[in-house]
Amino acid sequence: MNRYPLWKYLLIIAVTVIGMLYALPNLYPSDPSLHITMEGKNKFDNKELDKIKTALTEAKIPVKKLESSEKKLTIRFNNTDDQFASVDPIKATLGKKYITALTLAPTTPDWLRSINALPMYLGLDLRGGVHFLMEVDMKTAIDKSLQRYSSELGSFLREKKLRYLGVIRQNDTLIIKFKTEALRAKALKALNREYTTLLDFKEIPSEKGVALQAKLTDININNTKRFALQQNITTLRNRVNELGVSEPIIQQQGLERIVVELPGVQDPSEAKKILGATATLEFRMVDEENDPFQAEATGRVPVGDKLFKERNGRPILLKRKVMLTGDYITGAAAVFDQDNRPAVSITLDGKGANIFARETGKNVQKLMGVVFIEHKTDVTKLPDGTISKKTKKTQEVINVARIQEQLSKRFQITGLDSPQESHNLALLLRAGALAAPIYIVEERTIGPSLGADNIEAGKISVIIGFVLVLIFMAIYYRVFGLVANIALTLNLVLIVAILSMLQATLTLPGIAGIVLTVGMAVDANVLIYERIKEELRNGLTPQLAIQSGYEKAFSTIADANITTLIAAIVLYQMGTGPIKGFAITLAIGIVSSMFTAIMGTRSIINLIYGNRRIKKLHI
Repeated sequence: MNRYPLWKYLLIIAVTVIGMLYALPNLYPSDPSLHITMEGKNKFDNKELDKIKTALTEAKIPVKKLESSEKKLTIRFNNTDDQFASVDPIKATLGKKYITALTLAPTTPDWLRSINALPMYLGLDLRGGVHFLMEVDMKTAIDKSLQRYSSELGSFLREKKLRYLGVIRQNDTLIIKFKTEALRAKALKALNREYTTLLDFKEIPSEKGVALQAKLTDININNTKRFALQQNITTLRNRVNELGVSEPIIQQQGLERIVVELPGVQDPSEAKKILGATATLEFRMVDEENDPFQAEATGRVPVGDKLFKERNGRPILLKRKVMLTGDYITGAAAVFDQDNRPAVSITLDGKGANIFARETGKNVQKLMGVVFIEHKTDVTKLPDGTISKKTKKTQEVINVARIQEQLSKRFQITGLDSPQESHNLALLLRAGALAAPIYIVEERTIGPSLGADNIEAGKISVIIGFVLVLIFMAIYYRVFGLVANIALTLNLVLIVAILSMLQATLTLPGIAGIVLTVGMAVDANVLIYERIKEELRNGLTPQLAIQSGYEKAFSTIADANITTLIAAIVLYQMGTGPIKGFAITLAIGIVSSMFTAIMGTRSIINLIYGNRRIKKLHI
């Protein structure tokens, strides 16, 4: 009567073995380590490795293991004190062109890695690191969109051979001026056809003739904001990868904010400089005919020109037309030119290479300027608690050179002050430009010792809760209680295994979810066992009582777990960060507890009682 078919036993055995295999990596603690990367090199040579070993030996810092792989060197230490102490000697030895990142390196055996069995990620509250809450400057994103449309509308009207007097910016709108109403009507018809969902056009009077007012549509504004947020998330992810931080968390929070968590990183200053930077480049031709000093003194800039300043403070006139922007850059590396000065080697994509080849081909033997553009946002908290932000745009010409020949996919820019500056600029260009400036509204640093304390506290809470439940079940339900304890142990193993397989990030709220699941998992067995006792009191035989108990308790267990699962899904959808961690562990715990409490315990009970006649159940 109480027997399972062979396939069910095989399924339970397979799930148990797989669960134990994928939970196993979490028993191997990570090593405090230092990641060192360098641009333009595939491997560290023996000379550099000897320098590092000598520096650490002189500083009396023991090394557990030194691993050199492609473009990265990992130094493992015995404890975090040695890890932190190693930073200064290594930086002093290698110089500024190397990127160093404090992190934790896994010690999972190779045979487990071969089946992709990896430990769970640990959140900041368990591992230590830095947390940034960053806000995207959406006003600048919309301003950039308007600026783009300003030049785009002019080009469109010229292509359609529709004469206009000019396109000017006025607050959040663009004003297109015409001589006659007939020209305006023709332009309005063409523009409405081309920019249907992008711009709203309105006829307005003008001082000289008539004009059209162009305003971004609500759909366009929302799309611009959404694109700026997603583009910034992608760019930040690229920059974090360049910093060499393992297991970063970069996610959207709301409609304008981004959360960046860098586990294992204890010095936020370098990360802040790279993450918040909004550097890009523009390539423009130099006006060699007009005098920039006269333009600066009189304030009269020639038509078609723009006044900039070089790094030495000298004024320079560049053409308004931008030959190329940093958007087309696909690769950048810090190098030294033929005179051993710091430079950046640039690689363009196919479209950028074609544009640059065409533009430089027309201007051989003429001067070209490279403009470095950066946005810096100052955030101050006002007495009333509100946040005031001011974004300052700085532009300077970092390089002026005569085009000796047609340039295409690869070229160099010079004029940089130091190797560190060339390294940072290359990193930013390689990772991509931010669609809009971002600024940090919240910053937290959590030390590794606090993380270790949290892990210990979480471990103790799980163990205490687990052991108390085991003792209660064993005493109160005897043999059936021991079976429930086996299922409960398997449930805990499966939760850890699934979290590891999903490479989910475990946080303190996640541990709370596991503790809650331990209590909930045994509820199902309590319902089943109480139903079996009730059926025995009603006079059923032990075999019938077991069958009836499992069948009749199933609907109650399913209802209770499904409602809790719905709550976990809602928490995951609506919550952020830690709340999502709690929801994930709770949901996984519910599903695994249904499997172990119903199918797992039934299989063991069937093995114990299913094939023999029994007069009494020890329950």
